[in-house]
Amino acid sequence: MSSCVESQTRTGATAVLGSGPVPWIAMYHSVGDCSDDPYRVTVSPARLDRQLRWLRGRRLRGVSVTELLAARARGAGHGLVGLTFDDGYADFLDNALPVLARWQCTATLFVLPGRLGGVNAWDPLGPRKPLLTADGIRRAAEAGVEIGSHGLTHVDLTRADDLVLKTETAESRALLEELTGRPVAGFCYPYGRADQRAVDAVREAGYGYACAIDPGGLYGPHALPRVYVGQNDVAVRLYLKHRLHRLRRRPVEGLR
Repeated sequence: MSSCVESQTRTGATAVLGSGPVPWIAMYHSVGDCSDDPYRVTVSPARLDRQLRWLRGRRLRGVSVTELLAARARGAGHGLVGLTFDDGYADFLDNALPVLARWQCTATLFVLPGRLGGVNAWDPLGPRKPLLTADGIRRAAEAGVEIGSHGLTHVDLTRADDLVLKTETAESRALLEELTGRPVAGFCYPYGRADQRAVDAVREAGYGYACAIDPGGLYGPHALPRVYVGQNDVAVRLYLKHRLHRLRRRPVEGLR
């Protein structure tokens, strides 16, 4: 990274992220049946309920990434944790929303406007999981969930050509804003993978922030690290993940 880009990244991070430790952003995917789950992308509603109860028991509250970053920017982010759900699985409405409401939490839902009503075709193994329709995304937004883009069709942006890169970032944002009638501030890199070229494309598309898994030296408002949370994350594991997140764990192989 050039000194000019590095300086701009640090300046942007200070303005958007505020001071203090790296913001704790949890990464979920599907909420439903975990019996056939080779990629470990599913938590049961009961497990999600216990995980959010654990947060609230420690005076932590799950919020959307936009709310988290806005609070940190004004020095008021203490006690807030970002909750994100990738891919836009249809089970979010019936299985995740009621649990979020029970614990007075909100979240960011990263969806794929190029696969509305489709399935997770990018996963060669495991069951086909239905994705939200346009109406389902609107229902989530009306329930107070932040809608962000996960790209248009779930393409690895680090391997995309210039045309695909622009389409996956800029066009997906435009489609979601038209669909929801609301601004779309957030992007989530498919597979959690980001490089400088992808980060630049996301920034140029007008997003205020973007989430990865572990972006390494690219850390900033358009390359936020997240912590994977799965079915096996009981209280002790959540405690360790929360405490150690500032070290920015390396990505877990096979996550989607």
